[in-house]
Amino acid sequence: MERNCLSCGESMQGRADKKFCSDQCRNTYNNRHNGNISNYMRNVNNMLRRNRRILHEMNPNGKITVHKDKLTEKGFNFKYITHCYTTKKKDTYFFVYDMGYLLLERDFVMIVARKPEDAITEKKKLVTT
Repeated sequence: MERNCLSCGESMQGRADKKFCSDQCRNTYNNRHNGNISNYMRNVNNMLRRNRRILHEMNPNGKITVHKDKLTEKGFNFKYITHCYTTKKKDTYFFVYDMGYLLLERDFVMIVARKPEDAITEKKKLVTT
């Protein structure tokens, strides 16, 4: 039975389960096959990193209130977050990794930094329930 490379179509010799004639063809095939997904994920991760960096730069001491426009001017995109946290008072904090914000009245935003031990405690709660 003749087998052909999935990338270039050339005839191959070797193992019965071989799919590509060379490492270059394997890489070319995988890059072509996964390119759109990889680009999308790269763009989302870049936006998340930028948002986290902006929150961190604006909040060096753990908690601060700023106007929403200051975040937007620096390039912050409110569509990109990693998770939300709702308090018992029904306030919803939006987080980008360990940096979060709470939307306040009159377009103000309170920026907070989550302590690493808070995240560990919450993980334990999730695992035990």
